[in-house]
Amino acid sequence: MIRVVLVDDHELVRDGLSELLSFDGDIEVTATASDGARAVGAVAEGRPDVVLMDLSMPEVDGTEATRRVAAEHPGVRVVALTSFSGGPEVLGALDAGAIGYVLKDASADELRGAVRAAARGESPLSPKAAGALVAERERPRAAAALSDREREVLSLVAAGLPNKLIARRLEISEKTVKAHLTSVFQQIGVSDRTQAALWASRKGLGPS
Repeated sequence: MIRVVLVDDHELVRDGLSELLSFDGDIEVTATASDGARAVGAVAEGRPDVVLMDLSMPEVDGTEATRRVAAEHPGVRVVALTSFSGGPEVLGALDAGAIGYVLKDASADELRGAVRAAARGESPLSPKAAGALVAERERPRAAAALSDREREVLSLVAAGLPNKLIARRLEISEKTVKAHLTSVFQQIGVSDRTQAALWASRKGLGPS
């Protein structure tokens, strides 16, 4: 029997996935959690074989929870479960310690197959996510292509500063900050500040 902790911030999703996973009888959802902090506690208490971890959650998100589980319970295999298919999210989950990545629109068979593969020590990765991962890895070294000013702006975004404070710090207008961010987003392949900050952190461009 494969023991699974299921983590998602929506109760209906947890209930539905629990039924799907348990259908064939070889997978047992031993605990569920609605956020990352509770997920870490459930893993510590139940020591499951696999954790299906939603990434987008309030408070402690799935990426941080994955990082904690991987550090504290290296024998537990975490599979990211999310609606994201973009490269930065894939890499963020894998960098945090997830061994696989499954999209929420996967079929029931794909989902159960991913859990079984993870329990065997394999690395399940949905085709859509795999494509995004390859695209991200093959992306030209965007960090080297950024201008010095774009790097400065990105570093301050990673430090959590809003546009107004970035403009004040660099003595430029907010409009100019927005223009730099638009260029940065396009070059590194992200769509918002949070993704840009995560990208900067992975590339060593965050605040020192």
